[in-house]
Amino acid sequence: MTNYLIRRLGLGLLTLFLITMLIYLLIRAMPGSPLTADPANLDPSRQRSAEAQEALEKQFGLHLPPIEAYFTIWLKNLVQGDLGVSIPQNRRPVSELIAERAPPTLLLSVTSLALTYLLSIPLGLWSSAKADTFAERTVSTVLYMLYSLPGFVAALYLQLLFYVKLDWLPLFGLQSDDYESFTTLGKAWDLLKHSLMPIICFTYGSLAYYSRFIRANMQEVIRQDFVRTAKAKGVTPGRIIWHHAFRNTLIPLVTLMGLTLPSILSGAVILEQIFAWPGMGSLFFEAIGQRDYPTIMGLTLMFSVLTLAGQLLADVLYAVVDPRVTYH
Repeated sequence: MTNYLIRRLGLGLLTLFLITMLIYLLIRAMPGSPLTADPANLDPSRQRSAEAQEALEKQFGLHLPPIEAYFTIWLKNLVQGDLGVSIPQNRRPVSELIAERAPPTLLLSVTSLALTYLLSIPLGLWSSAKADTFAERTVSTVLYMLYSLPGFVAALYLQLLFYVKLDWLPLFGLQSDDYESFTTLGKAWDLLKHSLMPIICFTYGSLAYYSRFIRANMQEVIRQDFVRTAKAKGVTPGRIIWHHAFRNTLIPLVTLMGLTLPSILSGAVILEQIFAWPGMGSLFFEAIGQRDYPTIMGLTLMFSVLTLAGQLLADVLYAVVDPRVTYH
């Protein structure tokens, strides 16, 4: 296992190097730059002189060819633990921007992920136990319809219902304007009201997918010989579901869990835009519009690391839940 992990880490570093270089060359090929996308350029009184523009380009390495800038500036800074500074965001360090936007996205994604697993596993097992009944078919149909409903459409319906019709929940944002004047309990309630609709939109699609995934795998396991043998020996249906069939369903489930790791911080760009949620997805969207190279690269690096870590975690968990799997 140790040799396997070392090989995977080495392959991961090589993959990160190739991904970041490709992304850097791609974004440098896009029209514009962080300096030309600066809103200050729209105000003639604040436009920079040619000398000031040239000095800034040299300061941030924008005058260099992309491949040279990647090695001599971005990669060199990364080796020293520096992700660079964001030019459009008032020269703030990229690490500071990411640290600032991560908590709101984590609030949505971790809550959504926890709700998804807490609800989808019992729902999937119940669907397997009640297969082909009227209740199970009704629930499966509802889940299928939810899975087919795009998140941005659900977000608009929720805003129409809970804000326009009922006036129960705020339309968008993370906090109310007078948030600081609230008590601790009031702040928690205010945060819950603002996050409720985004959490629902983040959760319902995954809930439907995971429930159907567990049900499909359970149905396949239930048809196998060892389950029929257990039934013939008089094992109760509940014990068959929990102690025999569900354990075999864990193998594809843990693989899927590992692959969902990148979504914890990547967020959902469209949903964060609709709810004006100040998270990682909206930061990435803003960075692309502003040609903010260091921020795009910092976020790309983080998402790539999470993706590779998720795949490695899935492989390790696969060996943990299935003793037949070994790595050399």
